Amino acid sequence: MPYELRPYPNETLKPEGEYLQTTWRNYVYPMADRFGIKMVLPHVSPQPYTHLAFEGYQFAKENGKGNQYNHRMFTAFFQDELDIGNIETLTRLAGELGLDEKAFRDSLETRRYKEVHEEALRHAYNEADIQAVPTFIIGNTVLSGARPKEMIEKAIEEELQKQISKRFPMVSYADQRGAAKKKE
Repeated sequence: MPYELRPYPNETLKPEGEYLQTTWRNYVYPMADRFGIKMVLPHVSPQPYTHLAFEGYQFAKENGKGNQYNHRMFTAFFQDELDIGNIETLTRLAGELGLDEKAFRDSLETRRYKEVHEEALRHAYNEADIQAVPTFIIGNTVLSGARPKEMIEKAIEEELQKQISKRFPMVSYADQRGAAKKKE
């Protein structure tokens, strides 16, 4: 679900500023290390507005490459330190994924997906009440912010239990897991 931390016209942050330096040093880098993720505070300054990147996602999704596009945007920004607010950069990255560069660029220049993106943001902000990234929505459980793997697994298992209980009132998820392990 698209979510912009600082949508236009809010001012974006500068990576050389104290807030981002402190946040990354004290929270982001240690967490990335814990998860074994290569991640850097991009030196793009000020940080870009990302609405065009999100609109590009709508194009990619419509063309069967939404997940690949999202992954590439994250690596482009947080590993390659590319300006993902720049149409030239976005178009080149879309081409890397095999998307039609001319059609992609045209969709950004004409703002073809502007309303779709704005509706997705309204849903994220108002209906889903997302206030932080990442946010995990698992059934009716909302986990806001980075959470330990065990907490996410527990929420998934609890949701699976609810789903199994609805469909098979006499069988628990734990019973199903035990039966599956015995077969192995």
